[in-house]
Amino acid sequence: MTRAEILAGVAQVAREHVGFDGALGEEQRLLEDLGLDSLRLVVLAAEVENRFRVALTPEDDAAVRTVGDLVTLVEAKLAR
Repeated sequence: MTRAEILAGVAQVAREHVGFDGALGEEQRLLEDLGLDSLRLVVLAAEVENRFRVALTPEDDAAVRTVGDLVTLVEAKLAR
């Protein structure tokens, strides 16, 4: 799966499950730019796990600050 496909999948999850409406870029910060609160972050993480069939750990979640971080993490999980 390409990085662009992962980004598109994350964007789809964000639209469908956390109500984000707009263009999604890798530089966007999850809290500040997307306006996600702690509950919506958990929903996003869970739905990304479901969409890509990967398991994210609390340590993984703590390291993710931007959409690009999330894409990189999913990319790494899929490569295993």
